[in-house]
Amino acid sequence: MNYSFYDFLTLIGSLGVFLFGMKMMSEGLQKVAGERLRSILTAMTKNRFIGLFTGLLITTLIQSSSATTVMVVSFVNAGLLNLAQSISVIMGANIGTTATAWIISLFGFKFSISALTLPIIAISIPFIFSSNNKRKSIGEFLIGFALLFMGLDMLKNSVPDLSQNPDMLAFLNQYTNYGYGSVLIFLLVGTILTIVVQSSSATMAITLIMCTKGWISYDLAVAMVLGENIGTTITANIAAIPANVPAKRAAMAHLIFNLFGVVWVLAIFYPFTNLVTWVIEQLGQADPNQLIPFIEANKDVMSILNDKNAVLTPAQEALRQQYLDAQVATSYGLSLFHTMFNLTNSALLIGLVKVIEKTVTFIIPQKVSEDDFRLTYISTGMLSTSELSILQADKEISVFASRNIRMFSIAEDLYNITDEEKYVKQYERIEKYESISDRMEVEIASYLTKVAEGRLSDVGKKDVHAMLRVISEIESIGDGCHNIARTVQRKRNDALEYPKELDDNIKKMFSLVEKALNNMQSILGAPNEERPSLIKQSLDIEKEINDLRNEYKMLNATKVKERAYPYPVSVTYMDIISECEKIGDYILNVVEQYQETKKK
Repeated sequence: MNYSFYDFLTLIGSLGVFLFGMKMMSEGLQKVAGERLRSILTAMTKNRFIGLFTGLLITTLIQSSSATTVMVVSFVNAGLLNLAQSISVIMGANIGTTATAWIISLFGFKFSISALTLPIIAISIPFIFSSNNKRKSIGEFLIGFALLFMGLDMLKNSVPDLSQNPDMLAFLNQYTNYGYGSVLIFLLVGTILTIVVQSSSATMAITLIMCTKGWISYDLAVAMVLGENIGTTITANIAAIPANVPAKRAAMAHLIFNLFGVVWVLAIFYPFTNLVTWVIEQLGQADPNQLIPFIEANKDVMSILNDKNAVLTPAQEALRQQYLDAQVATSYGLSLFHTMFNLTNSALLIGLVKVIEKTVTFIIPQKVSEDDFRLTYISTGMLSTSELSILQADKEISVFASRNIRMFSIAEDLYNITDEEKYVKQYERIEKYESISDRMEVEIASYLTKVAEGRLSDVGKKDVHAMLRVISEIESIGDGCHNIARTVQRKRNDALEYPKELDDNIKKMFSLVEKALNNMQSILGAPNEERPSLIKQSLDIEKEINDLRNEYKMLNATKVKERAYPYPVSVTYMDIISECEKIGDYILNVVEQYQETKKK
């Protein structure tokens, strides 16, 4: 067979250019319209039909249902969408991804847009080198768009010519003559290929090329398209393996939705395929099934018809036109099948969103213990786009803060407990919380470090820097709570008794610190317009804490001189007061980050 290893590498390289172009185009568009995409996704999910349209719109824009699905899983992780909303958006994403096939069919086969790729890249160069981030992202989108079609053209030209390679044709023929069995085989091929390539759009492009080149018949190409709908769900499910329960459920819902669609289409495979063929013919196109017979009937001249530089006779010119018409009809047929399949599947299941929700909730139950270590919104094994990952980290920081606020309440309870057994359990609990706090800081910091390695806007970079400072300060709050617990333990071991005045002072300080912590938690979750007043409250509370500490410090010095209580009592008492004041400082450091940085 006249197909060398170099030719094979050229084929893989062409696929690489196609995939890189798609990734660059998607990322460029998300960076240009990232905030608006988030706003659309969070605002336009009021009901299942609007959610479906939103998924369709975003996937049509970014040309990747996998990216949309992972984005949706990220939003479920971040608590911005519930499971029911995510399911309707995923349905829309499945319809939106069919736009890729139409773009390829309209531009890749009807006329060659690859001739415009270099001019498009030339236009994008000034944008790429612009100091304005938005213009730079537009340049990235244009270059990605150009590379996508350049890769597609290279892909078409680098696949082996089967008319000149009968051995490969014989190899494929081994699997094309089993009737319905062949449909199942090529469905599996489409699934595996999509899993390997990690892009249903790329697999769709490969399928279109295989079919229009005469590698496989139209019905087997349709089977591959069905397989791609299963394979594309794997991306989100792989990403959700180390993620939390809501993420796993959203990814599983995508799999169930597509599996259901594939099952009912397989049950009526040939009638449904014939319906699509009839629609294509009614639109004035040729029968998609006629491409293979045409190639078989004109084997002798196919090499000439495929040669763009060949000088053709009028008869051969007519044959080439027939060949192009058959290719276009085949590509339209596959695109229409893909669209009709997803539209029909969505129409069947849009009313069953609650059923799907209950199903995935049953399959993936929630196992929760508040004293166990777990990240709620992020996992180091799952990154969507860097900008969206900041959203997830922001939510996780809020959870981190709430855990340490709970830790302070445990320390407060510890001071008041008299029962020995309860005291031991509570002390063990605060030790566990301290360990969790340390691990959460490391995990969130590691995640943010990975995010920082991605392509971030200037605002995103500032946010990551601020978040790293915030998690360090929140972890210090946990250390402060642990230090209070250790001081209480020292007081208990030494059997120190505090006068009522000192008890009242400590309880008053605890109350102020608890107020500061709760106010900090409100700032973490508040929208921008509400933060200034909350920040002012935090500053006022911090001043109260400082004033109280100074007052108690001076009174303590006086009481020690007067021998009002033993010196060891004075030491542990002031250690608790000082540790509370330090926690107030850590809280203020967190608040200042939100004062200086405009966050989402």
